[in-house]
Amino acid sequence: MRVLLAITAAMQVPFGIGAAEAARRLGLPSPWAIGGGLALLSIVLFGGRVRAGMPDRRRGSALSLKLVDIPYYVHWCACVFTIVPSIVGSIALPVVDLVRGLPPSIPAAFFMWTYVMGLVVCGYGILVRRRWFLVREVEVVIAGLDPSFDGFRIAHLSDLHIGTNTPKSWGHRWARAANGRKADIAVVTGDLVSSGSDYHGDIAEVVGGLEAKDGVFVSMGNHDYFGEGEPLVSLLAQRGVRVLRNEGVLLEREGKPVYLAGIDDTWTRRDDLDRALRERPDAATTILLSHDPERFTQAAARDVALTLSGHTHGGQIAFPFLSRWVSLSHLTHSFHQGLYKKGDATLYVHPGLGTTGPPMRLGVAPAVVILTLRAAGRARKSAAGP
Repeated sequence: MRVLLAITAAMQVPFGIGAAEAARRLGLPSPWAIGGGLALLSIVLFGGRVRAGMPDRRRGSALSLKLVDIPYYVHWCACVFTIVPSIVGSIALPVVDLVRGLPPSIPAAFFMWTYVMGLVVCGYGILVRRRWFLVREVEVVIAGLDPSFDGFRIAHLSDLHIGTNTPKSWGHRWARAANGRKADIAVVTGDLVSSGSDYHGDIAEVVGGLEAKDGVFVSMGNHDYFGEGEPLVSLLAQRGVRVLRNEGVLLEREGKPVYLAGIDDTWTRRDDLDRALRERPDAATTILLSHDPERFTQAAARDVALTLSGHTHGGQIAFPFLSRWVSLSHLTHSFHQGLYKKGDATLYVHPGLGTTGPPMRLGVAPAVVILTLRAAGRARKSAAGP
């Protein structure tokens, strides 16, 4: 909390200067007092927003979310947006003044317009982009897949983060989109929760609303244990959802098996890949649900044909149209979005549907992903993109 407050306070410096410049141009009295007061208010409001989400609690009224929280997050993200330009401007613009023979000055107008640009960009990311999801079709060629499973369809959802900032109404939209594709199985690879347990019932309602011929399966993620995870598992089971925690199930077509396994959360060291694969029949094609994509290397070494993961959100914020190469997750994860191969093994990292931290997406669309399995030599089209 102290670190977050310190970062937020630092971000308010260019904002406060820019706000003072705006007040001066509007002819308001004491513009520096106005800028400083707004910056101080921003720091105070940040502390309240963070505490309200640790853990995520239900609110008595949605008005505070709509009138305070969401507008504040637009402002806070706009301040983040200004950091790099402000640093560059603070160094470069005074140098330009000196070269022109002018006394160096604080680039107040530059801070003001950079913040305004941030409001536009971040307003789009919070108010529009995170609400507008895609349905993405991806074909995956599986070496050794029995022809009876050729065309097997998996509705893949991940990182729902249902809570105050991601309501269950959004989750129902995702579920309806997945159900409309008539998949053979539906899977959710972790982080159903934002934090806490207040929204477990909503999550069970959403995931329990998924429909698939051979069932609905879930693996747990780190956020699912940001509170007590067991009640969520029980509620999902009551809805007919199978939570795979270091275990697997057999799926069959014409007497031929595919082994679907799931491991528990890696962050809390609950995962056990050996245990998850213990009941796997010899030579059975294996699909693994693992919230953390970093387990892919181990899974590939254990002859897991397809690993389905999430966790990274594709960075959640990335450079538009180049999100696979220029994103926050690219800096911190080996596997962060889309398809990856190691020999005959394949990993698909889901871009996520909800958000964590600031409720913003930019350059990384939330998606319901429909994966179609193809036996080697039967692929109909390429789907190598994220």
